[in-house]
Amino acid sequence: MDGETTMTAGSHDSFSFYIDEASPVGPEQPETVQNFVSVFGTVAKKLMRKWLATQTLNFTSQLEAGIRFFDLRISTKPRDPDNELFFAHGLFSATVREGLEQISGFLSAHAREVVFLDFNHFYGVQNMHHEKLVTMLKDVFGDKLCPVVFAQEVCLQYLWEKEYQVLVFYHHPMALEVPFLWPGQMMPSPWANTTDPEKLVQFLQASVTDRRRKGTFFVSQVVLTPKASTVMKGVASGLRETITERALPGMMQWIRSQRPGESGINIITADFVELGEFISAVITLNYHMDDEDEDDAT
Repeated sequence: MDGETTMTAGSHDSFSFYIDEASPVGPEQPETVQNFVSVFGTVAKKLMRKWLATQTLNFTSQLEAGIRFFDLRISTKPRDPDNELFFAHGLFSATVREGLEQISGFLSAHAREVVFLDFNHFYGVQNMHHEKLVTMLKDVFGDKLCPVVFAQEVCLQYLWEKEYQVLVFYHHPMALEVPFLWPGQMMPSPWANTTDPEKLVQFLQASVTDRRRKGTFFVSQVVLTPKASTVMKGVASGLRETITERALPGMMQWIRSQRPGESGINIITADFVELGEFISAVITLNYHMDDEDEDDAT
């Protein structure tokens, strides 16, 4: 069973359980949002959090529940003399070191577990910040970091033999300079950008049919993205109640209909991963691959 064909459950905006309402607005936010917050202050940030926080479980709880892929977005704070690195999605979340140490603690206690860390957005991050993050990854994970090899070579047996537990995907040219940073293009993650569950399923199915480029991992984002009009209609309810819970039955039906393998799906991410038996449904798909292998052998 190799990394390209194994089914893995992941979380979208994995760090957003700890979005801080007291923090400044992230530098990636448009001027309209910045102005909204400057006028309405704390009230605006509380409403933003309802739509920006896509997870309720922290890293340790996600890991204990079975999540092994983490979608990570990194930002600096304006005029921060310490040049600290934070997770961010509209508002700032925990420090990167705090999150990585949670993950490392779990891995130290579970020597046969492996995680994928996908650093895919960087806001206000300069070369010195990238260098700081690389040093942090070395300090926190050390020998757990798996150097880049062909994706087809990454099977659990290989990782266990080498005692590697962490694959870091890095969507920045810095990946070309560091042996343990896997280039971002090896973890494509197409985004449907729709609030319509039917269109999302069509997009996901087309992505699977079209299939990933050979030699890469692949992420299917079972994620609905609200439009401004959707937010205005359910402004006080938030993402979970307005969109995610209502669309859940259709999303779960699509997930359960999938099969792993070279022409199937690989990694599936979702919001609020504790809902609807999402994690167990994804993990269970791996047993279908065992059935297919037996069929091929006969």
